[in-house]
Amino acid sequence: MAQYYAEFPNGQRKRKSIYANTKGEVSRKLTEALADRNKGLVYDEKITIGEYLGCWLRDSVKGTVKETTYSNYSYISRVHIVPALGRVKLKSLTPAHVRSFYAEKSRTSLASATVKKMHVVLRKALSQALSDGLVPRNVATGVSPPRVSAVGEEIRPLDSKECDVFLAATHGERLEALYVLAVHCGLRRGELLALRWTDAELEAAKPAVLVRRTLTRGEDGRG
Repeated sequence: MAQYYAEFPNGQRKRKSIYANTKGEVSRKLTEALADRNKGLVYDEKITIGEYLGCWLRDSVKGTVKETTYSNYSYISRVHIVPALGRVKLKSLTPAHVRSFYAEKSRTSLASATVKKMHVVLRKALSQALSDGLVPRNVATGVSPPRVSAVGEEIRPLDSKECDVFLAATHGERLEALYVLAVHCGLRRGELLALRWTDAELEAAKPAVLVRRTLTRGEDGRG
């Protein structure tokens, strides 16, 4: 028998035991367990989907993808996946759980593309769990998410007269400057909200607004 300490999702450290028929075999298992622990893997067989998603986001996603991607994954996990599946044990999750989750979300006002993003996050998380040896298979791979319509409602931008009406209606508003920039520069919301005075080169030969950063949604879902 060999023992070592493992850190769990709630931050606690618990002692784990390893058993084998020979000293050499238990030594090999201990070496593998310590290597997995140092990679940040989870060891609790009772870990829930909610707990595992938190570990996965922290240890496997953050710092490996764009900040916007990480924020989106965190938001989808916290707002959609965890409330529905968070209490299910990781090893007990079945395709039926996942299929029912997609069906329930599809019956809401959410777009099918949004449900598809939930599928992407869940499939990636379970793929990591499979690689880590925490589950015998990725149950999300055999479940088809809702089909995303190839032809959506075409976005119709405001014409010049409508822009004039809009700007006149927002004249004097606290965010009037934001609306003016949005209409004339076509910047995304995150780009507009991240602008600073230093990004405006008003005294240059060709005045310009430089987009150097973007504001992304935080883990709590707020910008």
